[in-house]
Amino acid sequence: MTADGTTTMLSRMALVGGKLRRAGATLACALWCANAHAVFTVTEAWVRPAGAKAATEAYMHLSSSEGATIIAVRCAIAAEVSLVDPKGRPMKIAGLALPAGETVTLMPGTVRIALTRLAHSLHIAERVALVLVIRNVDSTTQEIAVDAEVRRRSPTDDHLLPQTHQ
Repeated sequence: MTADGTTTMLSRMALVGGKLRRAGATLACALWCANAHAVFTVTEAWVRPAGAKAATEAYMHLSSSEGATIIAVRCAIAAEVSLVDPKGRPMKIAGLALPAGETVTLMPGTVRIALTRLAHSLHIAERVALVLVIRNVDSTTQEIAVDAEVRRRSPTDDHLLPQTHQ
């Protein structure tokens, strides 16, 4: 304000500029939130050891914030990759549903991933690259890279076993 109580053009521009910056920041936040994607997590991925040309299975915990469906699984070292039912038979469905906010566990005795006709032997502590192809609730597809460790038991089982030190 000037001495006589009137505002100058410069101070009015500063006031309008501040309001525009706040409105722009609000709009940017709204656009970012509108473009936010579902969160898909894979934890404790592991594969059992196996010989060359043999078969093995992959296990893991899967969850999706908005729900998804696994529609395919790939692995470069296996001639064939499939989802199998609790009895080890290939599943005859179009995919494995992952309900929103829930964890689906692929483990021995439940639905899991079978890797058959392996290109080479899998030894303890080696890593196996898998790719999960998922269809999100908005019908988009996404490829999720999974790095699974070759081990005899799940990481949780190993953690829960009594430890002995020598």
